[in-house]
Amino acid sequence: MTSSAHPSHDAVLRARVALLGSQALPVRQEVAAYRVLAQVSPLAYLPLLTVALYEYSRQEFAGLPGTALALRAEAVAAARRMYSMEPDRADLLAAALIRYKEQLTVMGRQAELDAVEREMARLL
Repeated sequence: MTSSAHPSHDAVLRARVALLGSQALPVRQEVAAYRVLAQVSPLAYLPLLTVALYEYSRQEFAGLPGTALALRAEAVAAARRMYSMEPDRADLLAAALIRYKEQLTVMGRQAELDAVEREMARLL
């Protein structure tokens, strides 16, 4: 699903039911639900998506640095969207950037590290 596509009513309903269930969801399912719900209620779900993406990268993909990096990049993108709507949410963006920076450091990607550090400096 592209970012410009709107989820169906059924997809939104399934995501809400999954999150409201009595059992704890695996982080993979949380991420899927938050991805859907962030499209219809971004102020409520972008922060949750940001945190869940980090947890997903850490728990499920620690041994796959490329995938972990992609998930952390998605977390940064979600945090940036949140920050553009709520400038007071700088802490969320800073935390996502720090986690992204950690993964870039592990992977030795210096050029991208420099860009992240510049963005972090602008938040201060």
